[in-house]
Amino acid sequence: MVDKWKVKSFEDLIVWQKAHQLVLEIYKITDDFPSEEKFGLVSQMRRAVVSVPANITEGFRKRGIKDKLNFYNIAQGSLDELNYYIILSKDLGYMQANKRLLEQIKEVAKLLSGLIKSIGGKR
Repeated sequence: MVDKWKVKSFEDLIVWQKAHQLVLEIYKITDDFPSEEKFGLVSQMRRAVVSVPANITEGFRKRGIKDKLNFYNIAQGSLDELNYYIILSKDLGYMQANKRLLEQIKEVAKLLSGLIKSIGGKR
């Protein structure tokens, strides 16, 4: 459960910290993708991954539970979208299987689900 007295900023949320690290990792990985994917897959992956901590940030400031849950749910969807792009990138030969990256995604998903449950969500 999130301690409302200790969490003063979205940056205090471990889920945000882990999601931000995931953004940095995806940016680093996609730097090595083919140049013809700059405006295709690279752009899509980066948008999806940035959406995760961005929606956590936006949801954090919302006062109503319904509003918070909406933003956190969008973050979950973006995380799933990113997961697909990683599968596609591997299948296209742009990246190798990356166990550490998949573990990072799982960890963010688990923490995000925990955050949702802690504020009264069902997921």
